[in-house]
Amino acid sequence: MAKGYRPVLRDQPFLLPPDMREWLPAGHAVWLVIRAVEGHLDTSAFHAARRTGGAGAAGYDPDMLVTLLVWAYANGVTSSRRIEAACAADVSFRVICAGGAPDHVTIARFRAGFGGAVEALFAGVLALCARLGMGALGTVALDGMKIAANASVAANRTEERLRKLAADAVAAHVAADAAEDELFGEGRRGDEVPPGAADPGSRDARIRRALAELEAEREAARAAREQQAREYLAAGGRARGVPPQQVAVAAAAARLERARAARAAQIAGLEKRAAGPGAAGRRRDRPRAGIEDYCLVKAAREALAAAQARGAAAEREAAHKQDNRKGPGPVRNITDPNSRLMPVRGGGFIQGYNAQNVTSSDGLIIATRLTGDTADTRWYQPMTAAAQHAAAVIAANPPAGPGHAAGGRIGLVLADAGYLSQDNLTSPGPDRLIAAGKRRDARRPGPQRSRGGQPWTSPAITAMIARLATPQGSAAYRQRSHIAETPHGQIKHNMGIRRLAMRGKPKAAAEWTFITTVHNLFKAISSGHLTPQTLTALPS
Repeated sequence: MAKGYRPVLRDQPFLLPPDMREWLPAGHAVWLVIRAVEGHLDTSAFHAARRTGGAGAAGYDPDMLVTLLVWAYANGVTSSRRIEAACAADVSFRVICAGGAPDHVTIARFRAGFGGAVEALFAGVLALCARLGMGALGTVALDGMKIAANASVAANRTEERLRKLAADAVAAHVAADAAEDELFGEGRRGDEVPPGAADPGSRDARIRRALAELEAEREAARAAREQQAREYLAAGGRARGVPPQQVAVAAAAARLERARAARAAQIAGLEKRAAGPGAAGRRRDRPRAGIEDYCLVKAAREALAAAQARGAAAEREAAHKQDNRKGPGPVRNITDPNSRLMPVRGGGFIQGYNAQNVTSSDGLIIATRLTGDTADTRWYQPMTAAAQHAAAVIAANPPAGPGHAAGGRIGLVLADAGYLSQDNLTSPGPDRLIAAGKRRDARRPGPQRSRGGQPWTSPAITAMIARLATPQGSAAYRQRSHIAETPHGQIKHNMGIRRLAMRGKPKAAAEWTFITTVHNLFKAISSGHLTPQTLTALPS
């Protein structure tokens, strides 16, 4: 039982210790971040983007701003205003700023100007982790992660709606110009903005950019279909695989004409032989079947009829889908035109990006790329190439103290069924295990048809299914989930970052690279590789 209550004396004066190093324990993680950024990472790219020596107040040290953002993102604080508030209320943030807290505008502008500097920071943290003995590359995993953009799903517009918005904007500008000419005189507005002060990222500009992207995407798809058709026809219809629908009938007709021509030449040759010397002694000197009755011609004619029937059925199906489609068709977001509607696990969509990450077996993200593709297939080869470059960086930075290098060549790449394709299985690079289906048991094949509707007849895919069915292949593939998805859970759940703060692909990609850099740095701290003792042992 308590004797009473402790007094609450809010007017009691207190003084913080005069030495800032006494504000937090010596083993606090913020000291490790400060020492790592200032003494062991190359931040010259951030300094190069700043200018000093002019008139006005002194600027903030880029090293301090980088450290501030690293600590903020590690604690799930991504809003520049919240970071500014933390610099006044949180002791760890105050220690980083050394009492000189930047405002939210300074923080936001510094982050928006990351550009290519963040790539150098990512490589620097990766090299630091390698010198600490991290970066185990015997088995790595490739996986995609959907992350929300700083945009709403409700801001998506169809091409028709974008054209209407653009037309409305033009009409509004024309009406405003006419009203201002009548009020101020032609050529003057009365409150002219200085040259260069207009906002290039206005809503009208985003609408025009989104509309241009839709048009360019449609034109690129049409050009790809036409190129595929030309290549198929140039091969005389003999190319492997299912022919493009728009040339299937033409290819079948070409095969029929070739069959007729071949039979006609064969008949002509037989008739010539029959008329030549010594023909009387031959048993059969005339063809038994004419051109149209010949077996190969009949088969080609039946194939043409089947192609025509399939084409008519495809047209009817396309018309039916157009009449009964549930969705609005292709859309673009007028807040962030580079973001896309991304399907997520459990159903539904988010407006966001698809981040591709290659992770080492000890939890480092060694290669990353932010994409706008909803599918993963086309990113297997670029990401494995980036991972091999990262492996070279790790190998070039062996541990400075006792121990052995964790890096080296990549031994095995694990990937889920989203990366399965003939090209990805047969491309140059490290050994790989790519699942054949999305079932939990990777030894059992998934759908019998690919996303393009073609049957799984590739020898490489058949061999991969057989390899995954072996005890060794199954045991190796079971590592994929832990290696690939643990960093995603760390970023989303522990760091609390589920949405990007920056808009537009270049800035969003730089922010994502920064997020993975923070993850790697704090992975080194949480695993015990980055400590005051190991930092002291490393050369600056």
